[in-house]
Order: sequence, then structure tokens, then C-alpha cells
Amino acid sequence: MDVMPLLLLVAGSAAVAGAARRTPVPVPLLLVAAGLAAAYIPGVPDYTLDPHIVLPLLLPPLLHTAALESSYLDLRANLRPVALLSVGYVLFATVAVGYVAYLMIPDLPLAAALVLGAVVAPPDAVAATAIARRLGLPSRITTILQGESLVNDATAITAYKVAVAAAAGVGATWTDGIREFAVAALGGIGVGAVLMIPLHWLRCRLRDAPLLENTLSLLIPFVAYQVAEEFGASGVLAVVVVALYLGHRSWQVDFETRLQEEAVWKMVSFVLESSVFALIGLQLPVVLRGLGEFGGGEAVWYAVIVFVVVVLARFVWVFPATFVPRVLSERIRNREPGTNWKAPVIVGWAGMRGVVSLAIAFSIPVTVHGSDEGFPARNLVLFLTFTTVIGTLVVQGLTLPPLIRALRLPQRDVRAETLAEAQAQNEASRAAEQRLDEMLEDPRNALPGPLADRLRTVLERRRNAVWERLGTANEVTGESADATYRRLAREMIDAERKVFVQMRDERRIDDEMMRVLLKRLDLEEAAAYREGAD
Repeated sequence: MDVMPLLLLVAGSAAVAGAARRTPVPVPLLLVAAGLAAAYIPGVPDYTLDPHIVLPLLLPPLLHTAALESSYLDLRANLRPVALLSVGYVLFATVAVGYVAYLMIPDLPLAAALVLGAVVAPPDAVAATAIARRLGLPSRITTILQGESLVNDATAITAYKVAVAAAAGVGATWTDGIREFAVAALGGIGVGAVLMIPLHWLRCRLRDAPLLENTLSLLIPFVAYQVAEEFGASGVLAVVVVALYLGHRSWQVDFETRLQEEAVWKMVSFVLESSVFALIGLQLPVVLRGLGEFGGGEAVWYAVIVFVVVVLARFVWVFPATFVPRVLSERIRNREPGTNWKAPVIVGWAGMRGVVSLAIAFSIPVTVHGSDEGFPARNLVLFLTFTTVIGTLVVQGLTLPPLIRALRLPQRDVRAETLAEAQAQNEASRAAEQRLDEMLEDPRNALPGPLADRLRTVLERRRNAVWERLGTANEVTGESADATYRRLAREMIDAERKVFVQMRDERRIDDEMMRVLLKRLDLEEAAAYREGAD
């Protein structure tokens, strides 16, 4: 097995992603552009997207990471708009795009056109999360986009299976489709619900074993996906349900595990997201070689129409789905915050497609079931999927930031958030202080005065740190008192670190002792860094 192409893909995409972070252009767009350019560099190997790798091996960890970072409570509060987008919109887009393609492309069967519609229907989880994170969208819009992207793949994959069965002559009906969708959805949620509690119980019982817990964390999305698929259920929904539960209960896991897990999943997410977007661009030669009997100009015309239909269909769905329920239901008006036309414009324009659409397209069977006859217009469907993915990423991805700036959406109130954080920390610190006094009254917890005072000092420092961020800045440096404190603490830690290294070099301590001492400093520096990052 030649691993060099894989190493080149990971190293190259990571390098481009790292450089892209220094530019105002969204990272996914530069990765796709780099993939398009690299596809025609002599010596670059062919990277044919294998759906048997993307769907079971790349999709679960990407969904798991996105779900871990999502809020279960926020998703539950926005369940109606999320469901309307992740289920209703995907089915609407499948029919709308499929029917237009059926009318537009000669000799294209309706079932094959619906296959195209199902393939390009779901916005991409990775693209939505990456763009929303970079742009700092209002929290409710971000929650809706993330929630939609977590679930819509399951809807699209089920619709795709029904359409392929009909196109291949297996005899699928609307009743079969509804039944398969219900089995996939309820089964995926059921498998996730069955797995989430024992998996969380196991994570909590692996105390003092963060390496084992993080190994289990890496396996969880693959286990959930495969178990659900074995039962004919939606692996996507199983992964999302498990990850939402684990993320909601993460506070019950050992602190060292949480720190390691966050670092591990950030690295995994970075590598996979970078590689996935680069892979999209690298598919161009593969798609063009398979275009076959369709002429270039004709195929480009079809691509433009499909792209326009995909974009318009989202607006056609989003605006009524936003306002009609509010008009019809007083309960919805009372429960959900008010909105205007700006929010649905952003949600409608943020429908970038991604690697899942391409992976589903590549999984279309080459021949019709039970014969040697080729699947109708399979190569054209691949081409139209590719152009739709590239078009949405480039056109919508490049114009979304200026659109958000032009609409002047309300920005996050950083001062109000800091004030809420300070109030929460103050309440927690008082509870901790009360608990400390209770424990120190017990003779078994007797401590010398300086050590007891040190505990109170640390508690007071944690309580004041957030309030200090609201204070006035230093007239010389412009720093808050909290920022100055953290900077000085780091300088002191760095001075200690240099002494430990020097003592090791002079053989006054050995390497093992130095590593113990440095780990202690690393934890203190990490605490100071996290205070600043938060």
C-alpha cells in the first residue's frame, strides 16, 4: 500500500490551511482552490473520492466534533427551525432540483433526476461550521445552521437510497420511501439513545486513565455509525445523538481527560477538514474524464441552471418556513424571539455544499440492478454535483462575509457576556468558599494557616479575574490588570522553565525529573492561557 499520496494530501492541505488563516479569505475556499490547482500539476497522483472511505471513516468524526461543540439546550430551543431545514428543506430541494433537471435534460428519467436532487440537497456540516465560526454570526443563526448540518445528511442519504432504488428498477414507491425514512430516522435516534448512556458511564469510570478515555473518545463516532448502519438505521443520527449527550455531560469527566480530549479533537478536526476541502478540488480531473458523451458547453449550461435552482430553492423554502409558522401560531410567536428579513437572508445564502454530496454522488451504482445497462446519466450527475459544490463554496463563501457586513446584523455584546461570566464566577466562588470553610472545620482537614490562605487567595484570584477584564486599561500598555497579571505569570513560569533545563544540561537533575517539573509548569501556564482565551 502506497501511503505517500495520503501523506502528501494531509501535509499539503495542512500547510495551505495554516497559511489561509493569515488571510481574510475563508479557509475552505483556499483549500478548494489549491486542490483545483494541484490537480493539474505534473506528478500529483489521482485522488478519486471513495464513498466507502468518506461516509464511514471521515463523516463520523466530523459530525462528532461538530456535535460536541454544539449546545443541546440551544438545539432543543430551536428544534422547529432546525427540523424544517434539516428534513423539510432537504426533501423540498430534492424534488425541486430533480424535477427541473428532469425537464431540462433530454432522456433523463425522473428517478435519476431525483437522485441528483438528493445528492445536492444537503448543505455541508463542515462548511457551515467553518464559515459560521469565522464570521461570528449571531448565536441563534449559528445554532440553526449547525443543527441543520448535523441532521440533513441523514435525510439526504435516505432520499438518495429511495431514488436510486427507483432509478435502478427495484420498484420503490412513496410508501417505501416514507417507511425507509422513518426506519432510518427513528432507528438512528434509538441506537444513539441506547449507546450514549453506557458510553458515558464507561468514560466516567475510567478515572485516572485519560489515555484510555481519549482512545475511547476517538472510537465512539465510528462505533455509533457502524452499529446503526448494521441495523439499517441512520449512522449519522446515531453519531449526533451520542455526541450531543456526551458534550452535554462532559463536565462529569475527569479534568485531564477534558483537556486532552479537546486538544485531540481539535487536531483531528483540523486535519480532516483541511483534507476534505482539498479533496473536493482534486476531483476535477476525475469528474471531467467521466463526462463522456455530454458536450462541454451543454454540461456547463446544465451546471449553471442546477446551481441557480439550488440557490433559489433554499430561499423559496427558508422565507415561508421562517414567517408562516409565526403568523399561524401565537405559541410560536411567544416562545421564539422576534426576527426580521435579515436572518432568513443569511440562512438562505449560507447553504454551501461539500464533500458529503460528492461522496454520495460517487456511490451511485455504475450499472442498473440486475443488468449491464449503465446507470442513467451517472457521469453527468457527478459533474453537476461537483460544479454545484464548487459554485456554492466559491460564490456563496466569498460573498457571505460582505453580505453579513452590509446587513449589519447585531454583533455579540462582549461586555454583557463578560458581565454574565463574572456574575456566574462570583456565585460559584462563594459556594466554593462556603464549602472550604465547612471542610476546614473538620479536624481531618486541618491545614497550616499559610496553606489555607493560599486556597482562599486562588479562589479570590479566580473570582476577580473576570471582573478585571471589565476594568480600565493600563495607561502605558493598554492592558487590563488581568492581562498584565497573566503576562507576568507567564514570564515567571518561563524563567523557572529555563532554570530546570539548565539544571538538566548541567546534570544536576535527570530528564525524568525535569519532565515532571515541566509538566507542573505546563499545567499552570495552560490555566493562565485558558483564562485569557476565555
